[in-house]
This record gives sequence, structure tokens and C-alpha cells, in this order.
Amino acid sequence: MPTHVNAEAHGDERGALLAFVEAQRGGLRRSVLGLDDEQAASRPSASELSLGGLVKHVAEAELNWLRMAQQKPNERQRTQETWGESFLLVEGETLAGVLAFWAEVATETEEFIRSVPSLDDTFPLPEAPWFPQDGAVSMRWLLLHLVEEIGRHAGHADIIRESLDGKTAFELVALESGQSWG
Repeated sequence: MPTHVNAEAHGDERGALLAFVEAQRGGLRRSVLGLDDEQAASRPSASELSLGGLVKHVAEAELNWLRMAQQKPNERQRTQETWGESFLLVEGETLAGVLAFWAEVATETEEFIRSVPSLDDTFPLPEAPWFPQDGAVSMRWLLLHLVEEIGRHAGHADIIRESLDGKTAFELVALESGQSWG
């Protein structure tokens, strides 16, 4: 990621972790900078992934983790049958709409994390073959996992964007700030 994450205020662990989550979000958001819906839905590489689909998936994944931490039902819960749609812009969805939804989720995540008494507070993991039985994780773990999850997909997005039109992450950072690179 070719951006600098500002240091948190002394002792502000929440602020530091939230800043790193936001930095990863920024990398993925920049990958769609200047694209229309058709470009965002295209798959220019051997992968089945598209940039719009990655943005949608990450927004829904963040919402899912937020709802687990809040111990509330996820209004966009996926099933095995609908899992693949989380990686696609389906009929009626636009890149702008998915980005707006993600912005709402990001705001809610920050508000929730700032409201919990401690980053050591835990929430239960659902039953799944990839989670420990009766497992629980902390709010700190949640934020670190979001950095991991979003960062992984931001890396996918870098490759897809470069395959689409040759723009690299450095060029997109410069473009976002109104500058040029190279």
C-alpha cells in the first residue's frame, strides 16, 4: 500500500487500528477510481474477480463481522446459494451504490468500536468448520482481521486494475490527490 498511515495519539490503540483499517479501505476504493459500472464489473484477468465485486464483497464481509461483534442479525446474510453473488454487481447494483453502502458500514464500524468499553471485549464466533468450537474473539482481533481481509482484497484489486488499464496503485494515489505519477 503506497500511503502512509499517520501515527495515533499516544496510547490511542483504537485510533491506530481504525486508521489501519481505513488505510486498507482506501487502497480498495482507489482501485475503482474513475471507472464506470461496466469497467468495474469486467474481469480482465484469469480470475473470476472484478473490482466492483471485490468492493461489494468487502463491504458485506465488514458488515457481517460488525453484526457478529454487535451480536445482531445480519440483514445481508448470505447462504451457500447466494455466496457467489457477494462477488458480483448483480442487476440493479452500481459501483456508486456499493461504495455508498460500504461508507455507511465503515461509519457504523467506527462508531461501534469507539463505543465498546474495551478492545478486550469478546463476541462469539458462529459454528463453522474453520472456527474453533465455542470460539470467541476480541474487538482488537476484529480490527486486525479487517486489516487482513481488506488488505488481501486490495492486493487482488491492484492486479485487476493494472490488468484493466495499466494503472498501478502509485498512479491511483497520485490521481486521487490530483497529481500525476511518473
